[in-house]
Amino acid sequence: MTDRVWWHSSRLLSDGVATGSRAQPAIRIFGRWARGPLLSVMRLWRRNIQLRVVASTLLLSMAVVLVLGVVVIGQVRNGLLEAKRQTAQSQADGGFRVAREMATADDGRAGAGQAVDAATWTTDVVQQLASGGQGVFMVVALPSELSPPFAEDRGFAPRGPRVSQAVNTDLSISEEMREALDDDPETHRQYGTIVRQDGTSEAGLILGRRLTDNQGNQYQLYYLFPFGQEEKSLSLVTGTIATAGLFVVALLGAIAWLVVRQVVTPVRMAAGIAERLAAGRLQERMKVSGEDDIARLGESFNKMARNLQTQIQQLEELSRMQRRFVSDVSHELRTPLTTVRMAADVIHEARGEFDPATARSAELLLSQLDRFELLLGDLLEISRFDAGAAHLEAEPTDLRDVVHRVVEGVESLAERRGGRLLVRGDARPSVAEVDPRRIERVVRNLVVNAIEHGEGRDVVVRLAVAPDGDAVAVAVRDYGIGLRPGQADQVFSRFWRADPARARTTGGTGLGLSIALEDAHLHGGRLEAWGEHGGGAQFRLTLPTTVGGALRGSPLPLEPADSRARRMALIHI
Repeated sequence: MTDRVWWHSSRLLSDGVATGSRAQPAIRIFGRWARGPLLSVMRLWRRNIQLRVVASTLLLSMAVVLVLGVVVIGQVRNGLLEAKRQTAQSQADGGFRVAREMATADDGRAGAGQAVDAATWTTDVVQQLASGGQGVFMVVALPSELSPPFAEDRGFAPRGPRVSQAVNTDLSISEEMREALDDDPETHRQYGTIVRQDGTSEAGLILGRRLTDNQGNQYQLYYLFPFGQEEKSLSLVTGTIATAGLFVVALLGAIAWLVVRQVVTPVRMAAGIAERLAAGRLQERMKVSGEDDIARLGESFNKMARNLQTQIQQLEELSRMQRRFVSDVSHELRTPLTTVRMAADVIHEARGEFDPATARSAELLLSQLDRFELLLGDLLEISRFDAGAAHLEAEPTDLRDVVHRVVEGVESLAERRGGRLLVRGDARPSVAEVDPRRIERVVRNLVVNAIEHGEGRDVVVRLAVAPDGDAVAVAVRDYGIGLRPGQADQVFSRFWRADPARARTTGGTGLGLSIALEDAHLHGGRLEAWGEHGGGAQFRLTLPTTVGGALRGSPLPLEPADSRARRMALIHI
């Protein structure tokens, strides 16, 4: 038996159709409108591990359930189709056999003069074959192109389609299948759509065979098996699988949430306690229950917290002792230093009576005593900053006056080194609420350092006020040895020196920039450094114009304009 199969779109016969569409402008508008909520969701996704695990579990579960559902539904569909095909084939073969037997029996009656016209005989065959298949199949008889459509020469009624139910044979049975039956008398099979006279349709299986009627004419007999019952069975299976899949996905999501919560909750607790420990609440501890891995993690965390608390307390106590030691030593040294100073002054005044070596020693003694006094003063100031005892005595001050006082005081030092002190930006008032004594100390320290490391070149001091009047800045620029990469952050460390082999010609203590940084922070400002090796350095002090004011930026760039211009010129070259 030769089979020809034509597949049409139906729920039982196709797996699905992928469709796509172009993005419309409305979608882009909606995307811009939803950008804010999407960013919030993405931020929550990045920060919440429990959400990620549960969502991933749900997505993977849905994927697994979907794959299993597709496989099961496909197997059920194939099973229903195969069962329908076997049943239909058996039913159709029996009907074709009965039709042949009826034609043979009528040939005998025709020899006895009891012949029945072909139209009536075909109608009887269709009705008899369809009598046992109400609601299960339909029977259709169509004339074959191999026999004439009319038999008027024999006095019979014209031959035409015979159907057991109201079926549109032109739309239900394709021309390809009719031609196939005319070419080959064997049984043919086609999956297609059964269309009724009222316009309704459903998928079905059509089997046909070319036979001979009682008059010897060729005709085509079809069995039409609708898939209505199979569609209902497949819908029931699909609904059952979908319901079970949703239940399984929801159950897996709940299980994942519970499992992850048991792990994430201690981690969140540890994170919160760690934040409180970082904030200084060293007595915080995790609650530990059980003997599992999480409990051991909590015990280890608590042990770490106890050790940290002990070590931090020891360090704090050591720091307090060091600060007290520095403060006590600084105070205690003042009394003998005063006595030594008086004796050194007497010796220095009488140095003219000494021999040259002794006179030089007297001068060195006095200079080193001056430096020792400066060091003691700086140590006392540092100890006050460390103890949090430094106080700000702010008052409205024009920074131009501060800069000019500093320049006048160190101008002789710059002349001895061979350079000049240049002030830029002093045409406009630069008034801010500052402690004049501390700011003058900061500017003097920066200018003296610039002179010392300026290699005898000019030192430029710039002042500027922010356009909105919220900040003022003082920048000190030198063109000396500069700073190597990474040294801009180290210059504010205590007793740090850019070149350890370099002598301190001006008697610095190594604490000046550290104290200057603390003074800037005390005002709510910033002190920053820039430098390049061989290209000089620049220190920038930025202060808010009011005490407690917010500092958003600086009116002066940290990198000097001449350095940027030189660097851009090198890039273009």
